[in-house]
Amino acid sequence: MTSKNQNPRKCLFMMLLLTGLVFFPGQLLGQKIRDVFRQQRMEMVETAVKGAGITNPGVIRAIQQTARHEFMPKNVWDQAYLDAGIPIGEGQTISSPFIVAYMTESLDPDREDRVLEIGTGSGYQAAVLSPLVDEVYSIEIVEPLGKRAAKVLKKLKYDNVHTKIGDGFKGWAEHAPFDKIILTCSPEEIPKPLKDQLREGGLLVVPMGERHQQTLYLMKKVNGELERQALRPTLFVPMTGVAEDNRRVFPDPSKPGVLNGDFEEGVDDSGFVSGWYYQRQCDIQQDPLAPSGQNYVKFTNKIPGQFSWLMQGLAVDGREVSKIKLSASIACDRVAPGPHKGDLPVIAIQFLAEDRSDLDTAYIGPFQGTRAWKNYDREISVPLGAREAILRIGLFGATGTASFDNVIIRGMDSQ
Repeated sequence: MTSKNQNPRKCLFMMLLLTGLVFFPGQLLGQKIRDVFRQQRMEMVETAVKGAGITNPGVIRAIQQTARHEFMPKNVWDQAYLDAGIPIGEGQTISSPFIVAYMTESLDPDREDRVLEIGTGSGYQAAVLSPLVDEVYSIEIVEPLGKRAAKVLKKLKYDNVHTKIGDGFKGWAEHAPFDKIILTCSPEEIPKPLKDQLREGGLLVVPMGERHQQTLYLMKKVNGELERQALRPTLFVPMTGVAEDNRRVFPDPSKPGVLNGDFEEGVDDSGFVSGWYYQRQCDIQQDPLAPSGQNYVKFTNKIPGQFSWLMQGLAVDGREVSKIKLSASIACDRVAPGPHKGDLPVIAIQFLAEDRSDLDTAYIGPFQGTRAWKNYDREISVPLGAREAILRIGLFGATGTASFDNVIIRGMDSQ
């Protein structure tokens, strides 16, 4: 999910193609761009989809065949096949390929299904669902996004995807009941109209929780009620409109901090590291000699380029906090770089603006080789425009073992 994992040569070549500095006449240029994107898409599927545990053949095929760049502004096409949520305007992002694949697989799509999607966004999720089900009905509350997605879906001939602009939490009653419902926004509770419009025995997948601490749930309607199963921690962008304004719990951006940074809370009910999300190739270890308490998190990877990481979202307002202190204890065992620039263990904090555009990223590291536990810290300036941040730890694409403990963020002063 980070631009650290993108091949810089491919990035440069794509930008040269898109700006016309590398010249190919007419149809040859278009074919060359499609070939580059297809290669990037196949690599993304291997590392971020199949490599992250997605096994449904239909879902894998749909991700392979869906041109994700078509659902993004051209100025970010060079990031189209990263496993990352990329800003697409209006304060929203296109979901990462892994999350789209994971949510789609969790729905257990069937060719006879009629699916309601709440939060069209870019249209990418609807496009992935399209070849797997009978009909997709998709609602977007943000008018510019809804119009743009409808135009792209029509251009690409996703004829079984039907879109409208409106309040998705009211559902689409004239087409109910639905076999499956997917929410790509994160309510605190399931709106009653959606529950009513799901057929008996139908499935619903949704991220729920606080703004930066959410869990992806799979729900099944049984005797009129929704039975829920926690799947994994996740992070979705804030909702738009009344639902977001009416949240009961809001983060405090004047007091940034890390949840479960010493890993003493262990794992949650779904078996993932508590407080963190996008867990890849890591687990909790116990050792009375750990730097803090008895628990720490260990990342292990044997395949160069395979992702291994944890992430956490947090609120931070650059108007109230001008500096933070980031610290952690780190140990490594036979760590070797991966195939892409930056494929080494780091602690990274990425600052995002209100529209979720990237402002800056600061690091502790990188590390390689073998080294015993040692504490590292760094004072970091917070961009004035920052409104939230993403914290990342792990091996990323490196091989070997890296361990982390006592990950702390403290605001140092106020403006």
